[in-house]
Amino acid sequence: MDMMLRKGRYIARLARNGDDLMAAQRLRWLAFIGARAVAEDTTSLDADEYDAACRHVLIEDQKTGQLLATFRFMLLADGSEIENSYSAGFYDLRKLRDFSGPMVEMGRFCIHPQHSDPDILRVAWGAMTRFVDDNKIQLLFGCSSFMGTETNGYADAFALLKERHLAPRRWLPRVKAPKVFRFASALRRKKPDLRRAQAGLPPLLRSYLIMGGWVSDHAVVDDQLGTIHVFTGLEIAAIPPARQKLLRGVSG
Repeated sequence: MDMMLRKGRYIARLARNGDDLMAAQRLRWLAFIGARAVAEDTTSLDADEYDAACRHVLIEDQKTGQLLATFRFMLLADGSEIENSYSAGFYDLRKLRDFSGPMVEMGRFCIHPQHSDPDILRVAWGAMTRFVDDNKIQLLFGCSSFMGTETNGYADAFALLKERHLAPRRWLPRVKAPKVFRFASALRRKKPDLRRAQAGLPPLLRSYLIMGGWVSDHAVVDDQLGTIHVFTGLEIAAIPPARQKLLRGVSG
């Protein structure tokens, strides 16, 4: 069944065919790369070898059919399969091999650059919540991206991550990528300005953190996508009950 969720003016559904996948890949290109490319480019896609191993979610306007957001997810039986994930290409995740329950990697999340309705993100989380519940997922993880490849403008955001949201030591990813910003050590004496920090956090990462998510102690500079990202994990059992109730209210 491809329909995952219908809320208000939006519908979240699974990609049905190659055309749906290409539409998702086109939106990903627009969100991650298009701003740095020529305006006349109408055919480029963001695609990689992980697409074939993932399921893809499309969030559309019910009236117009316009694709407004997309993300993909990869289901893993437990931590023994962690090396199959996209994130493992950038982070040393050997500690997570010991995670014993079902896991899902959420990736390539993006919203159309010309649309900013917060309900789009809510519907995305509702769809993911339904998938998490249906498959008894115990850990949701992925890479949360900051736009651009310069770290200076995000000092307060990274200082906040260092101070409040680092991963438990038993799961903490180690450095693997060649180009990283070790913010936990570089900003160890910096106290974040909370207003600037919150403003600098990407909406998806902010949602993870509100629910009790945690991050790596370093960020990866991804020149190909023009982003900086942190590994992000969310143990489902750790989500506060009130927040679980809100999520299931959207997903129900």
